[in-house]
Amino acid sequence: MLGWALTFLVIALIAAVLGFGGIAGSAAMIAKVLFVVFLVLFIISLIMGRRGPTV
Repeated sequence: MLGWALTFLVIALIAAVLGFGGIAGSAAMIAKVLFVVFLVLFIISLIMGRRGPTV
């Protein structure tokens, strides 16, 4: 998930340098959404991983 976010961020940066504003904006928005989803899943996995042993 984090890899996809970084990929879209790089695409957005390259598109912005080349002057494709619409594509850059869309790719940046997708990168932001993927990063937020990654953070939420990461925090959930940290919380769920700290449970004690089940008997």
